[in-house]
Amino acid sequence: MSQQNARRGGAAWALVITSVAGFMAALDNLVVTTALPSIREDLGGALHDLEWTVSAYTLTFAVLLMFGAALGDRFGRRRLFLVGLTVFTGASAAAAMAPGIDSLIAARAVQGVGAAIMMPLTLTLLTAAVPAERRGMAYGIWGAVNGLAVASGPLVGGSLTEHISWQFIFWLNVPLGLALLPLARLRLAESHGTGAPLDIPGTLLASGGLFGIVYGLVRGPVDGWSGTVVLTALFAGAALLVGFVLYSTRAKNPMLPMRLFRSRAFSGINAASLLMFLGMFGSIFLLSQYMQGVLGYSPTEAGLRMLPWTGMPMLVAPIAGILSDRIGGRPVVAAGLFLQAAGLGYLASVITADASYAIQLPGLIVSGIGMALYFAPASALVMSSVAAKEQGIASGANNALREVGGALGIAIMSSIFAAQGGYESAQSFVDGLRPAAAVGAAMVALGGVAVLFIPARRRTGGQGPTAAPTTETAPEPALATTGPTPRH
Repeated sequence: MSQQNARRGGAAWALVITSVAGFMAALDNLVVTTALPSIREDLGGALHDLEWTVSAYTLTFAVLLMFGAALGDRFGRRRLFLVGLTVFTGASAAAAMAPGIDSLIAARAVQGVGAAIMMPLTLTLLTAAVPAERRGMAYGIWGAVNGLAVASGPLVGGSLTEHISWQFIFWLNVPLGLALLPLARLRLAESHGTGAPLDIPGTLLASGGLFGIVYGLVRGPVDGWSGTVVLTALFAGAALLVGFVLYSTRAKNPMLPMRLFRSRAFSGINAASLLMFLGMFGSIFLLSQYMQGVLGYSPTEAGLRMLPWTGMPMLVAPIAGILSDRIGGRPVVAAGLFLQAAGLGYLASVITADASYAIQLPGLIVSGIGMALYFAPASALVMSSVAAKEQGIASGANNALREVGGALGIAIMSSIFAAQGGYESAQSFVDGLRPAAAVGAAMVALGGVAVLFIPARRRTGGQGPTAAPTTETAPEPALATTGPTPRH
């Protein structure tokens, strides 16, 4: 009984620590969006500079996530989690003290490095600590906290910016990080993955390719799409990504084994994640500015008015996690993505230079429910689509593709916005926002279609979880990778 209680205590501590760490990393994706007007006034900068205060974080986060997961598998997941948390906390302090826009962008990039090491290990450490029969609820809570962080970024950033200063959106991370470091050291069990050597060539190819594409998309509206620098960045990025795929099919120990994509479950949920974040990030980036710059709301007022969207994950995601345990994650995630797409499509159709909040509200509510239904079951689908020894790689890959989607979403939708409108007037802003939001809705709907290609839940009767790893019952981590019982 005492051993069972100890394991339950370890699982509870793992859930708290990984959820708070995930909250910090996810929050900083979009926490600056409602602070952008204040940052622009304080530090200066054009639209593309403001994009980089968001994209510098999401880009380094995205391109190093799988490498961070591999480092954890190789050198110890708890050890690397502590390293990532330390880097993230220090970079947050540096961002708060940034004297100019360039130094802020640089600090945001280092923040992304810390988050890339820390974030994929949260889900792996949680999976190792929680018994298989309780993972649906654990993933539900973890997903709710992370979903709330992503979506509540505008409210948190807006409130801190208006009532204190924009610097405090970064100072917020420092006490949280300092509190988590000793807790993680004492309460998390160490675990390792396969011990395969690090894939340096694969990391360089993926990182260079993603950077080239995002850089080209961000600079396109500024330099022109036929500019030499833009075309070079886009073509070089695409070539490096093709090289990454070809290399990974032949490498002995690739960072991202291409054979994983032979699984319809793995391919489907990762395609859906990329498209979901592409549509959602780009929409929040522009809609938060619309509420302030066009409708005249303060940062806090804008964040509060997005609560029907941003608050839903905390309310609905735990229920979605339980529901996915009963009927499978596939129908829950698909319903969530189609609802999110419907909400964004509705907003794109009703937004005007003087739109009332009441007419926007249905779209915000539907989008919020859709987001909540996606988060928790998506995590379970990812972790159950591979064998236990490859869960670190799977977690890193899925988080990386989410962040890639976010970076691409901001870049693509900002490019559409700049091509069709601008900041010159309220009507000009709306002219750019409406087609950008429509594209975001279409991307999320495509994500819903991708989920439909995931195999339906298979039952194993009384034989236990003996089906292939593509089933939706998350596999128990192998004993060799779980490490010792946490110390108390």
